[in-house]
Amino acid sequence: MNALTQLGMVSELPSENQTTTIGSAAAEETSKDYFVERDGVRFAGTHLLADLWGATRLDDASHIDAALRDAALAAGATILHSHFHTFSPNGGVSGVVILAESHISIHTWPERGFAAVDIFMCGACDPHRSVPVLRQAFSPSEIRLAEQRRGRLG
Repeated sequence: MNALTQLGMVSELPSENQTTTIGSAAAEETSKDYFVERDGVRFAGTHLLADLWGATRLDDASHIDAALRDAALAAGATILHSHFHTFSPNGGVSGVVILAESHISIHTWPERGFAAVDIFMCGACDPHRSVPVLRQAFSPSEIRLAEQRRGRLG
């Protein structure tokens, strides 16, 4: 049994976004495939790159931690751990929320009102549901999004 299953973070049964390898019953039990299939494409997960411009509260590590945790929960992710660091003299913050489904990270430049946010999630999570949470938390005048499907097969 995998460690995340023991912690209750992964179902022993695949969801509709999870498939198993065809083969013997023993092979099927031990070789679950947590890749996603959308629009006929199989891939490891969705990686959103969000550039927040004209954003506020980018020097407040506890606010950023709470916002990224809320964003993870909105996407349906499981939070494992978070860590944030504040830099001097400008008060920029870099940090990450580690998820069972991957991560959300941020790097801020409060003096420019800019934050670079990476949201990478696999399985049934929807990282796009994190974006409204970020918009509410940081009040940016503009969000530029780019999306990558990581680990594409075929």
